[in-house]
Amino acid sequence: MNLKPESLATTTYLPVAWEYREVIEEQISKKTNGKINFFCREEGICDAVGTIIEMNEFKGEGVFIFLDNGARIRIDRIITLFGKPGAAYDEYDAYGLACLDCTGGYDKEELKGYSI
Repeated sequence: MNLKPESLATTTYLPVAWEYREVIEEQISKKTNGKINFFCREEGICDAVGTIIEMNEFKGEGVFIFLDNGARIRIDRIITLFGKPGAAYDEYDAYGLACLDCTGGYDKEELKGYSI
């Protein structure tokens, strides 16, 4: 997947809807173990497997979850949490649909008469 560096370098925390926080808190209380996919700088999209042990907010940085394996993940960058859509799922989905808006390098004027 070809991700834009500016998306990965997002340093400003984006507020997350309360529903996502509730799901995380529920998974903490259930001690669910599983896979979390998220945006990261290293590879674009990363994953971590483990159990969420806590969620904490750090002033000026955002809200993070901490896994039993030591991983720290900012919650606004979570794509999927144990198979369920996370706060960044729509952003991830937009990358998959981006080509549907593509004109193959042509201007719309050059494509007149063709179905696009």
